[in-house]
Amino acid sequence: MIPRRAQSTLKQLASSFPVVAVTGPRQSGKSTLVRALFADHPYISLEEPDLREFATEDPRGFLAQYPQGAILDEVQRCPELFSYLQGRVDQSGRLGEWILTGSQQFGMVSAVTQSLAGRVGMLTLLPFARDELQAAQQLPEHIHEVLWRGSYPPIYDRPVDPSLWHGSYVQTYLERDVRQLLGVRDLTLFQRFLRLTAGRTGQLLNQSALAEETGVSHNTIREWLSVLEASYIIHRLAPHHRNFNKRLVKTPKLYMLDSGLACWLLGIENAQQLATHPLRGALFESWVLAEHLKARWNTGRPSNISFWRDRTGREVDLVIDCGDRLQPVEIKAGATVTRDAFRGLERWCELAGDAAVTPQLIYAGNESRIQRGIQILPWREF
Repeated sequence: MIPRRAQSTLKQLASSFPVVAVTGPRQSGKSTLVRALFADHPYISLEEPDLREFATEDPRGFLAQYPQGAILDEVQRCPELFSYLQGRVDQSGRLGEWILTGSQQFGMVSAVTQSLAGRVGMLTLLPFARDELQAAQQLPEHIHEVLWRGSYPPIYDRPVDPSLWHGSYVQTYLERDVRQLLGVRDLTLFQRFLRLTAGRTGQLLNQSALAEETGVSHNTIREWLSVLEASYIIHRLAPHHRNFNKRLVKTPKLYMLDSGLACWLLGIENAQQLATHPLRGALFESWVLAEHLKARWNTGRPSNISFWRDRTGREVDLVIDCGDRLQPVEIKAGATVTRDAFRGLERWCELAGDAAVTPQLIYAGNESRIQRGIQILPWREF
């Protein structure tokens, strides 16, 4: 198993709460991680129909089989368990007794907040982070290969072609799980929606335009996007709320959380195609955003990232809230940094004044340096 940065956070949560819940997209490594860390716990997958039926029809009897606790995988499939778990943990008082995993944020989080509030430590696990792959010496040499392959663990722990794996992932998880959850009958429409969504990664979200191009209503698009976000396929990045300038956009930006999955949906068949692809910059930006989210979520902390853009088009890709200070981050997919790359950062720093810390520029090159008061970092080091 490739070691995960979230391991220490999980151990800390298990020593502080009777229940630990791990959410994240399917195939992000949740089951592998919790089974390795909590090897003394029995493992039960509620994907198995007979176990799920038992847990649903007789939750008290099901839980009674595990007097010392257990790992309950894909627990959102059996929401009836949560109320009974509350009674169990209140009675035993043991820490780290139950380890729960789930791949749908809305099913998991809503049940936890209703039944296990104050008793559960939460962690979100996305696919591999860059530093995890680096430490395991599995990070590809070129950024185009990184973007095309994506970060899902099965691509790195078995000899599989990334395109074949992503195609299977879309068919078996997105088109099965998400479509069933939404009750989508027209597969063609849903496939078009997925591809159009991938084509908008790194852009301001225009739900009306997306609905028109997909051929469904605005309300349908809103529902579909919410489910993709709850399944950790996309992330909506909010604009920065602090009013440095009244002429700010208030629309969120849309990002695919895995660049490899986005590449497959866009029809990119190999890493070489990215060199001239028109969405190369947006895919690189999406990858950098996902890396920042992984760094936060692996430590059990919520996102502290937004973006800044005024109505004239000047923009800072990421604004990181550091408490009483803010750090602006610009992202450029080129291997060379040009003078134009500094304009958004310099304008933002003028408006932010003392609230700004040293701005950063992350690019696809290999050298780090300070230039014009801006810290320039290559993709391997930020």
